[in-house]
Amino acid sequence: MSALFQPFKLKEVTLRNRIAVPPMCQYMAVDGLPNDWHLSHYASMARGGAGLVIVEATAVAPEGRITPGCTGIWNDAQAQAFVPVVQAIKAAGAVPGIQIAHAGRKASANLPWEGDDHIAAGDARGWQTIAPSAIAYGAGLPKQPEAMTLDDIARVRQNFVDAARRASEAGFEWLELHFAHGYLAQSFFSAHSNQRDDMYGGSLENRSRFLLETLQAVRAVWPEHLPLTVRFGVIEYDGRDEQTLLESIGLVRGFKAAGMDMISVSVGFTIPKTAIPWGPAFLGPIAERVRREADVPVSSAWGFGTPAIAEQVVSDQQLDVVMVGKAHLSNPHWSYFAARELGVERASWTMPAPYAHWLERY
Repeated sequence: MSALFQPFKLKEVTLRNRIAVPPMCQYMAVDGLPNDWHLSHYASMARGGAGLVIVEATAVAPEGRITPGCTGIWNDAQAQAFVPVVQAIKAAGAVPGIQIAHAGRKASANLPWEGDDHIAAGDARGWQTIAPSAIAYGAGLPKQPEAMTLDDIARVRQNFVDAARRASEAGFEWLELHFAHGYLAQSFFSAHSNQRDDMYGGSLENRSRFLLETLQAVRAVWPEHLPLTVRFGVIEYDGRDEQTLLESIGLVRGFKAAGMDMISVSVGFTIPKTAIPWGPAFLGPIAERVRREADVPVSSAWGFGTPAIAEQVVSDQQLDVVMVGKAHLSNPHWSYFAARELGVERASWTMPAPYAHWLERY
């Protein structure tokens, strides 16, 4: 019996298998509004048989977009525009999720295929970025952010709360807070980017405060019966990995106590110069350690896109859910073909009946 194709229940939501399509930015929105591209894209991901489809990093405020093409959910019109996307995902048998985010000092960037760097000063498409401290990321993102005031921190925390409420009203059944990848929340946690001398900087407790406060505030408005998850960079690969990992696991325990239901283990990406050991399932052992030491369900992405590897990390209890990204872009029906390759009996269960009828019968 394949471990990968066993159902997975979290709160009152049951995934038909352990495969998830992770958030992958499309950069196709205008003024934060999802459109026909997003409807087509996410419907195709869901039809392919994955148990969970998580909509791309969606900004909680205009200045929180990575690029001008990023989706947003800072107003009701944007939330309403997501309703057809949610319905399309559900119609194909997958659970609809959304990742809400604030890009912090990495915001105001050009589209990846137009430079993937900060929009030049004076260009009307750009905007002022904010961060815990006035420290630029560097490399292709040299723009210096404004250090956030306490009022800014309170406002952004409320932005997350309002975005979570709108996501619930739009029908999403799985919420992920993007606390990873050098974006705003991760930059509060990391001493590389947080040099504040107030209650939000300095000690580990202070650097964790924004993340915990935001999670607690979101938990208060997100339906209790639906999963609330966090994507968090638990390691930087900057030469102090064990210390960072220990601090991260401690914070994950705090997330759990504050109401988080699952952690998606990732890399911090807080500084440009690191030694990430890219390779198949390279985060598997890290995720297993977080799962064991924090006693919380885990998922992860990066390098799990072959059926044998995805099966192995679930059967070895490194992951509870496998995030398969790029492979789904190449083949939206990856789940079906993974089931066939793994010898799953009646692999047609992994995809809608009209498709299975043609693929299995003729």
